Amino acid sequence: MEKALLVISVILIVVVLLQSNKASDSSQIITGGNSVLFGNTKERGAEKFITRLTYCLGFAFIIIAFILSL
Repeated sequence: MEKALLVISVILIVVVLLQSNKASDSSQIITGGNSVLFGNTKERGAEKFITRLTYCLGFAFIIIAFILSL
């Protein structure tokens, strides 16, 4: 079970790094310079798949970590 958690965590890191950057500069995140950061943007194709994969991997990571803690 620990190996599965390790594999999921590595894949989760890679998938998060593959996601598109919604802020062009890191200082805009802090200052709020990017007004479309939390706007209603529709994801399509690969972006939608990567987002859903991130949610699924995150959920699996949390469940396995919870099971291992018992």
